[in-house]
Amino acid sequence: MTFSGIPDDAFAFYEGLRADNSKAYWTTHRQVYDQSVKAPLVELLDELEDEFGPGSVFRPYRDVRFSRDKSPYKDHQGAFVEVADAVGYYVQVNADGLMVAGGWYDPQGPQVARYREVVDGPAGAELARIVDEARSQGFEVGGDRLKTRPRGVDPDHPRIELLRHRSVVATQRWEPEPWVHTRKAFDAVCDSWHELEPLVGWLAASVGPGDPDRHRR
Repeated sequence: MTFSGIPDDAFAFYEGLRADNSKAYWTTHRQVYDQSVKAPLVELLDELEDEFGPGSVFRPYRDVRFSRDKSPYKDHQGAFVEVADAVGYYVQVNADGLMVAGGWYDPQGPQVARYREVVDGPAGAELARIVDEARSQGFEVGGDRLKTRPRGVDPDHPRIELLRHRSVVATQRWEPEPWVHTRKAFDAVCDSWHELEPLVGWLAASVGPGDPDRHRR
């Protein structure tokens, strides 16, 4: 089926889940989740596949084994297109609206060391330019960062802020305005992912492969 927007019921579903994150709520509203949250995201990924590659919708259940928060369900639904280990494009729906993102999400194995080596060298200037361009296009650039500089790095390094990163993610958000319920949502996600191609491409080429056992777990 053709993607035609994120229904208003999707945002209402997550507003309700935010107030009552319980199995009873989930069971009662499961059909809303399937039809208004999961199905549109699957349709969206199907249409974007030719340009960005195959994607997948994440499980809606939280892993509560090692968390103090025992809420059983995520308060959002995300979907991801991976183009390299821990690098790719992301889209998310929650009570606050629609979000798109792209970048390097979850550092694997030697990726952090490799990333810093590249940023420290001449290619790092290209990443700085890409990040500045993303910000000028309305993206917020963040990620996991050290509070201080990495060991051995000159505090006056021209790219000290980028060297502090252990992941790099650019995000853009929209509130659930009427256009999000229409085909315009497809254009917004597609256009944003295209704008993120330089960042995703640079990261995919620079951080390299991650933990070789990652896909066997």
